[in-house]
Amino acid sequence: MIDSGTPVKDAAPAAQPATVALFISDLHLQASMPHTAKAFFSFLRDHARGTRQLYLLGDIFEYWAGDDDLDPFNRQVIDALRAVSDGGVEVFWISGNRDFLVGAKFAEAGGIALLPDPFVADIAGQKIVLTHGDALCTDDAGYMAFRTQVRAPQWQQEFLARPLEQRKAIIAGLRQGSREAQRDKADYIMDVNAAAVAALFDASDTSIMIHGHTHRPACHRIESNGAHRLRYVLPDWDCDAQEQRGGWIAVTPDGKIERVGLDVIQTAS
Repeated sequence: MIDSGTPVKDAAPAAQPATVALFISDLHLQASMPHTAKAFFSFLRDHARGTRQLYLLGDIFEYWAGDDDLDPFNRQVIDALRAVSDGGVEVFWISGNRDFLVGAKFAEAGGIALLPDPFVADIAGQKIVLTHGDALCTDDAGYMAFRTQVRAPQWQQEFLARPLEQRKAIIAGLRQGSREAQRDKADYIMDVNAAAVAALFDASDTSIMIHGHTHRPACHRIESNGAHRLRYVLPDWDCDAQEQRGGWIAVTPDGKIERVGLDVIQTAS
């Protein structure tokens, strides 16, 4: 047995991780979707723990009523994220339109760093602008007005001062209203606006963007004023439906960006 204080000669260098960063969004985690949650926990165990940075780009939860909403399911998610952070992985969070009330107590419990939206990250020598994506849907005037309202610090302070059960009831009503409103909206209104995307590229001085929100996974190649830009859209997750969907984006040490599907996940029994 080697003494812990004795240096080992000719020790092999630590293996370089296959990825330096992983990106996920739009899992909409909730207790009523156990297979999706199980896939997420498997992703954390088998993939996230082997990378350097994990970026959670919004709508990880179906909704977040406040950092005091610590039911057993939410506690399980927080503990799983904390295990990744405690394992040496940097975990970052950008709030989405469903979980924008995530705060400092949640971040501390999960070992997570909260980031502004948008945020420019330097990953494997590349500048990448990260955003949830809802702020790019500027054709949806009604939603943009609502977003401005609920992102205001005073509104959030007043809302979080309400009893938890009252907050949950209000959120349930808002979600139902959102579902009804979406049925009457044209398809393009719920997607990003090209001018808003171009403006974010210009403001961030980047040529790569990663976002979620729209549930329309793709890689869009954009030519603008001689510049070549790439916009990666993350998929949403649903492993409880008959047609399962989900996945993430990975960046390798050499800067290659890869799309990964859920078929690589091995869920524990």
